[in-house]
Amino acid sequence: MGKKIKNKDIAAKLGVSSTLVSLVLNNKADQHGIKKDTQERVLAMARQLGFFSSPDEQGTVAPVEQKPGVIGMVVPTVSDPFITGIIPYLQKAFASLGLGFSIITKDPDDQRFERLTNAFKKFFSGLVLVGDAADDSTIRTLRSSEYPFILLEKSVKTLRMSTVTTDVSAGAQLVLEHISKFDYHNIIIITDRKSTKTDNDMLHEIKNAIGKSGNSNNPVILNIESRLIKDDIDFSELEKLFRPPFSADVIISLHAELVYPLMSFLNKRKLRVPQDIAIVSMEEGTGFDLMVSPITCLRLPLPAMATKVANMIWSEVKNSGKSKFKRQVNMKPELIVRNSCGTL
Repeated sequence: MGKKIKNKDIAAKLGVSSTLVSLVLNNKADQHGIKKDTQERVLAMARQLGFFSSPDEQGTVAPVEQKPGVIGMVVPTVSDPFITGIIPYLQKAFASLGLGFSIITKDPDDQRFERLTNAFKKFFSGLVLVGDAADDSTIRTLRSSEYPFILLEKSVKTLRMSTVTTDVSAGAQLVLEHISKFDYHNIIIITDRKSTKTDNDMLHEIKNAIGKSGNSNNPVILNIESRLIKDDIDFSELEKLFRPPFSADVIISLHAELVYPLMSFLNKRKLRVPQDIAIVSMEEGTGFDLMVSPITCLRLPLPAMATKVANMIWSEVKNSGKSKFKRQVNMKPELIVRNSCGTL
């Protein structure tokens, strides 16, 4: 049986303290201001020494069959800005570990996918399930066979699994703290009707942040039909809220793709941003910085998220899905302040 790797072994190799190593391995590094590159150095050394393996597994090679060294990422759609944004960073992160990378699109209406899940196990060393692609059936199938996988932008509260997600609460707090600086009281939140279910967590956190601030009234939430997302989108219900008795001060869009038709609508109505109405997006969109009124938005730490994903799935693959060390990592977004809701 091999020697169990301890924190002090990793610390000695890196020339850092055992306390620092312990904070990183227990996912408390951000709370203590430990730099991201230092965190990744610790995790890389821990992997190299076999910290994430059980003692009897250290020094052994994980029994991955057929196509070793290829990671598959199952996504609900490739048109999601988050997915298109993180892919280049994932490719770089996997390449640094000597792993291949492939993307599979999951159609929620495709009844064959459950059978395909078993086929994926023959071609990939491990899987990354993104968002809605991590449905209950797929998770059960993979867990039952102890197959290596992790979740990205999806958390399952009833199961202990390795996950990398955006800190939704922190993002909502950043936005509301910024809005409060401008003394905005009347908030409209717009979302896509097709994603109402997945937006519930974000809506809940925004409402909580509004309640804690005590500076704003209860927000009005509008669900927009995605099929109408074009220049002639029907914003008539939104237009009524610009006038008394509500007189909206700011619009928070949960989705980047809703911002473009919204700006077009406001321009046709000769409403100025931010003088007449301010806008904040909870997602960053392509070209937001080039718009007539550049859009204030939340930016995800995509490079750091990609590195975490690569490190965690590598650990799962090495331990053949049997690793007892599960990590739930929440990554805090950054608020990018621009003219649409910023300093005039």
